[in-house]
Amino acid sequence: MKKLLIRIGIVAVLLVAMNWVYSKWFFEKDLLEHSDIIELPRQVVADSCQVVYLGESSNNTYGFAESDHRKISAMISAYFPTVRLGDMTKSASHAQTYYYMLKQLPEDAPVETVIVTMNLRSFDAGWIYSRLETALRKQIVLLQDYPPLVNRFLLAFKAYPIRSEEEWDAITQKHWKKDPLDFPYDFEWTNAHQWDSAMAWGGWHGFDGQRDQQLTELACHYIKSYAFQIRDDNPRIKDFDAIVDLCRERGWHLVFNLMAENVDKANELVGKDLLFLMKRNRDYLMQRYDTQEDVTVVDNLDLVRDVNFIDQDWTTEHYYGEGRGIIARHVAQALRKHYPNDYQDFGFEC
Repeated sequence: MKKLLIRIGIVAVLLVAMNWVYSKWFFEKDLLEHSDIIELPRQVVADSCQVVYLGESSNNTYGFAESDHRKISAMISAYFPTVRLGDMTKSASHAQTYYYMLKQLPEDAPVETVIVTMNLRSFDAGWIYSRLETALRKQIVLLQDYPPLVNRFLLAFKAYPIRSEEEWDAITQKHWKKDPLDFPYDFEWTNAHQWDSAMAWGGWHGFDGQRDQQLTELACHYIKSYAFQIRDDNPRIKDFDAIVDLCRERGWHLVFNLMAENVDKANELVGKDLLFLMKRNRDYLMQRYDTQEDVTVVDNLDLVRDVNFIDQDWTTEHYYGEGRGIIARHVAQALRKHYPNDYQDFGFEC
C-alpha cells in the first residue's frame, strides 16, 4: 500500500511539473493558434475599459455605400465621452462564446458594466446547430476551467462536437420536425417543418397572383428562423443564465441588448402568426431576465424598419447607420442609469 501511495505521489508531482512547464512555455502559443478570441478580452483589459460590449457581426457590419462605418458599440460610446467603452466582437458568436470571453477578464479588471448582444434567432435550432458550431466550440476548449495541460489534452483528443455540415443540418432538421409550435388558437401546422413545407409548396404570390420564387424562398427562411418557442430547456437559455451568474459573481451591471429583427418583412412574407411567435419569445426573455436585480433587457425587437436592414435576401441583424443608431440610442438610455453624470444626449440617433 505504501509503495502504491508513493507511486501515486510521484505521478501527481510529475503531472504538476508537466502542467507548469506547458503553462510556462507552450500554452500561450496554443492559445493564439486555437483560441484567438483570447485577444479580445486582453485588449479590453489593456484599454482599461469600464464598459464592455459583446457582439457578433451585427456590431460591425455596415452598408457598402455608407460613409459612417461606426460599430453599434462606438455609437453607444459617443453618448458617454468620459466612460471607457470597448467591445469584444466575434462573427457568428453567441451567448456561449460571450460567456467564455467574459471569463477571461481578470477579477481585478476595471470592468463595471457588460452589454451582451441577444439575438432572437440564436435560440432557434438553425443557429444552435449551425455549421459553424464545430469551429466555435473548438475555440473555447483551451479556455475551460481546467489546468492548461488538461485542456490541451481535451483539444488533442477533440473533446468538442465534430460533425460534418450534413450532420449539423440533419440535427437542425430533426428539431424543426419534432419541436412543437403551441399557439393559443387553432393553427394548421404543428411544427416549423410542416409550415416551411406548406410555404414552399404553396408559394408566395404577388398582387398579380404570380408566384415569386425568390420571395417564396425568403419566406421559408423566415419561418425556419423564427417559428419556434423558447422554453426553459433551450441550450441558449443555459448560456445566458451562466452570463447572469458570472456578472453577479463579479459585481458587474448587466445589459442584454435584444436586437431588432425585420418584423416588417416577416409580416409581409409570412404574416401575423409568425409575428406572434416572435413577440411571445421576446416576452419570455423580458420576463426571465429584465425582472432580475441589476439585469436590464433593452427591447429593440420591432424598432428598426425594413428599409434599414442591409440584407434583404436573408434573415440577419445587419443594419444601415440609422438602424445601428436607433439600437445604440436605446442601449445608451438604459446605460444612463449606471452613468447618469456621463451621459450626453445629442437629440438624434448618434
